[in-house]
Amino acid sequence: MTGDAFEERERSRAAEVLGFDQLSMTSQRDGSVHVIALFGELDLATADTVDRELRRVEATDASTIVVDLSGLTFMDSTGARLVWQADVRSRAGANRLRLRRGPRAVQRVFEISGVADMLPFAD
Repeated sequence: MTGDAFEERERSRAAEVLGFDQLSMTSQRDGSVHVIALFGELDLATADTVDRELRRVEATDASTIVVDLSGLTFMDSTGARLVWQADVRSRAGANRLRLRRGPRAVQRVFEISGVADMLPFAD
């Protein structure tokens, strides 16, 4: 598959739902914005899968990448580290990352970690 064909497939791809034991995720591009929405638990068992998808999307030409944390029911320090590392990569590049806040329990992990005010929450 050529680079142009691959990019076109990525642009026109409908939402893909990926299911795991404790996490599900949708990854969908609409124009220049790509949204990765997480549902369930983001922890040591699921972080690698989310990281792979996020890095795949970072390799595209999307001008904005939104990680929607609002569907999470739980996040541990591994998930917080994943989000922090994605933000570091974003700031070193085109600064494309935006975050949708998670529920109180998820936001509390960022607060305890001391990074809540440093992350690019869109709201």
